Amino acid sequence: MLKKKALGGVLSLSWALALASAPAAFAGPLDGNSGDVMLQGFHWTSYQTSPWWGIVQGKASDIGASGFSMVWLPPSSDAASNEGYLPRRLEVLDSRYGTEAQLKSAIGALHTYGVKAIADIVVNHRVGTSNWADFTQPTWGSWAVTSGDEWTGATGAADTGDGYGAARDLDHTNTTVQSGLTTWMNNLKSKTGYDGWRYDYVKGYAGRYVGQYNSATVPYFSVGELWTDLNLDNPNPHRQLLMNWIDAAGGKSAAFDFTTKGLLQQAVQYNQFWRLKDSEGKPAGAIGWWAAKSVTFIDNHDTGPSTGGISQNHWPFPSDKVMQGYAYILTHPGVPCVYWVHFYDWGHKAAITKLMSIRKAKGIHSSSAVSIQVADTSRYAALITGSKGTVAMKIGPGDWSPSGTGWTLETSGTNYAVWSK
Repeated sequence: MLKKKALGGVLSLSWALALASAPAAFAGPLDGNSGDVMLQGFHWTSYQTSPWWGIVQGKASDIGASGFSMVWLPPSSDAASNEGYLPRRLEVLDSRYGTEAQLKSAIGALHTYGVKAIADIVVNHRVGTSNWADFTQPTWGSWAVTSGDEWTGATGAADTGDGYGAARDLDHTNTTVQSGLTTWMNNLKSKTGYDGWRYDYVKGYAGRYVGQYNSATVPYFSVGELWTDLNLDNPNPHRQLLMNWIDAAGGKSAAFDFTTKGLLQQAVQYNQFWRLKDSEGKPAGAIGWWAAKSVTFIDNHDTGPSTGGISQNHWPFPSDKVMQGYAYILTHPGVPCVYWVHFYDWGHKAAITKLMSIRKAKGIHSSSAVSIQVADTSRYAALITGSKGTVAMKIGPGDWSPSGTGWTLETSGTNYAVWSK
């Protein structure tokens, strides 16, 4: 049973009843048993390679053949920033990544090869067309901006989350803002071809609105970026915040597993693999509490490097230990997300593709069971049960191999190995 035990709490009665009465065949990838693997289809300076949509289109066949089922694309609306995270005219889909026509062609190519397109949705904030808040396409007034915003002309209700100083914080309590966003999002699905959403900066507004927008747009998949401070020596409050946000969204969205990222990179960098096992013997990240709604990752456009130009590198995974990270997330539950730079630019494509093929062959999915065998100062090892077999994995410099007969070494590299039977 999916367990959200956190700081003494368990699944709420309503969720427990919903899970108990769920049909044997899950309704979608967020409900468990998902075999999806996502590729982050850009990095921080991708806009410098114009049109980026053409790059994605050219890779569509390879993306599908490699085993990815989803690609997360960068913000595609007109924006005041090159990267797209200061949205201006939401309804205009010409950006630094290319034209609307080129975007549609890229998504069409992905669909041809069985890959779904996930849109980066920036709805926490917005900039005006020519000044602080002269919003057009859609046209909104001062009532769309939360009170307390840096813009003194704001007349909306109080913010339901954290403020964002670089743009105007949108008032999600306003029904006109809500309808404008859902109309735009539904058009992204029906007219542009997007299949789901990656919500940017979700700590800026209440999680219930993500649930509301997903109910109105019915995405194939949804994931929110809730990035908060992590205390490595006490990670439970951090993953509790992720659980609370998923709950607030009504269970209609996954969340990026920042807890696992932080613990995993600390473990491989300093041989502190014991951090990956919690007091109950389970994975210590969000996947230990609600794996089906946790998106695991090693790096993204904010935390890690770019190819060319200036990298964000706000919280990078140790560059020489990236494959240990992928050996972990691609054998464990959750929905793994692979970073474009690691896959296409750093020479890890073959090794990552092999791990993905093992995951698929043995039916490892978003809610697979994990049995941690060892987690100490030199290694972490676990058995993961899939629908078609079992996988054993080890990361770290210490020796370990699965006991018993019938195991086949499927792949290995510097300080990692994966077996199956």
